[in-house]
Amino acid sequence: MIPRDFIDTLLARVDIVDVIDRRVPLKKAGQNYQACCPFHSEKTPSFTVSPTKQFYHCFGCGAHGTALGFLMEYEHMGFPDAVAALAQDVGLPVPESGEPDRPKPPPALWDALELAAQFYKKQLKQTPRAIDYLKKRGLTGAIAARYGIGYAPDGSPLKQVFSDYTAEALAASGLVIDGDRGRYDRFRDRIMFPIRNIKGQIVGFGGRILDQGEPKYLNSPETPLFHKGSELYGLFEARAAIKAAGRAIVVEGYMDVVALAQHGVEFAVAALGTATTPIHARTLLRHTDRLVFAFDGDNAGRKAAWRALENSLEALQDGKEISFLFLPEGEDPDSYIRTHGQAAFLQLLDTDTVPLSAFLVRELARDRKLDSQEGRAALIKDAKPLLDKIAAPLLASLIRRQIADLAHLQADELGLVGEKSAGARRVPPRPQRRPAPSRVRSLARTLLMNPQRVAEVDRCWLDANDPLSSRMGELMAWLREIGPLKPQTLCETAKGSALEPLIDELMTDLLDKDDSWDWNAEFDGAVKQLRDDWQRRRWQELAARPLSSLSAGERQELTELARS
Repeated sequence: MIPRDFIDTLLARVDIVDVIDRRVPLKKAGQNYQACCPFHSEKTPSFTVSPTKQFYHCFGCGAHGTALGFLMEYEHMGFPDAVAALAQDVGLPVPESGEPDRPKPPPALWDALELAAQFYKKQLKQTPRAIDYLKKRGLTGAIAARYGIGYAPDGSPLKQVFSDYTAEALAASGLVIDGDRGRYDRFRDRIMFPIRNIKGQIVGFGGRILDQGEPKYLNSPETPLFHKGSELYGLFEARAAIKAAGRAIVVEGYMDVVALAQHGVEFAVAALGTATTPIHARTLLRHTDRLVFAFDGDNAGRKAAWRALENSLEALQDGKEISFLFLPEGEDPDSYIRTHGQAAFLQLLDTDTVPLSAFLVRELARDRKLDSQEGRAALIKDAKPLLDKIAAPLLASLIRRQIADLAHLQADELGLVGEKSAGARRVPPRPQRRPAPSRVRSLARTLLMNPQRVAEVDRCWLDANDPLSSRMGELMAWLREIGPLKPQTLCETAKGSALEPLIDELMTDLLDKDDSWDWNAEFDGAVKQLRDDWQRRRWQELAARPLSSLSAGERQELTELARS
């Protein structure tokens, strides 16, 4: 774990304007800088960067954070990598901490997978039967080399590759299996597809059998390096093509990915022996605003598409598009593009895709008797949990209206159709009016500028009638616990906690404050107002009680309050 004080020092050294401007050109707009948001499509800039607060916020899609957060989202980096990149920019060595972090895979696992991949590639060149198989599938040596395709011979040839075939790394990386009769190679007589993470490191393999047999595809098991639910085959190779094409297509198999690339459609990826997960969808939507799922047009393909839809709802964002392509029955992307060619396949992508919203409504209405009350009630019942999962508020509202029309509901009855409560709904920042100014809010945002002053505030001063008071009490307790931090470090420290939304909201408030803003004066004024209001409430409380019911201390307090 990277020490917190180092993060504080790093963010103090880094200029967020410089970090973002090198990736997204910024223009001066008053005291801040602006650009069209890199995280969603827009024509009018709503992406604001504050040099004073070292914070960015998009008033269109709600993206926000510090220089670290921007680097993680824009460059698709993990937290340690983003820290290392920023530290390198400012010449700071990243310190090691004595605190335990998540266990890192030992280097032996990476080495074992890389050595195995090199072996499989050499074996492919020496195996005419495997080469003939790939040629029959329309693949050239160039595309096989690009994706690092290889061949695993039958038997257990890795015994000759690794000097210590009993090494734990071979089992931990998924290359071998320890069975009742001893250890043996997991992959035998299969075309091998290396699976790379976003950095290009091999994390596992997929193997396809050459002849008949089951399973047709065999994947590496879950390992410290490989997690099926978060990795996508071909994403590393497809990154540039996805950016150039402005879209990504998700197919079902390794051969679909490489066959499409062979015919010039290089922006395809595949899930790894599992249905598309919310992590997959979020990852791809960070790379592009348009995502297409391609499935067979049969009943099985429609069911697979529905699972992909269900798992994508939480990743949806307004301004991003997810759609579905259903190929003619009996066709998959591999066979279709080999038969009909690149132009015909791209034509399908351009004209025959079904938007997620249309597919959702179509499937919900399928085989329903919507001319009966029972049929409409069943439609609403099945729609509600799906609509509640949609993370894009504007799209969710439009789909609700369409479902409401099918169910013969009036506009004022839309709340029955999956409308979330205010606390659960993700609200778009711009259309929502900000909460009315409050003294508690003024105090909260000034505390972010100097958390040390939290010691000067008594929690009893907070007005219970102010809706922010409860969260303000939690914020004060948290600030006392973590100690003094700079504002940008507070944002990073709060990530994943219950206070993250409040701190992000307050930091957004601070974007319109320039260097001349006297936060100390605002803090002093807010504290005085809170204390005065509390004294007034306390006096009214004591004065309303019979004098005989007051203790000696309360009578003294009443006298002092009356004089103040």
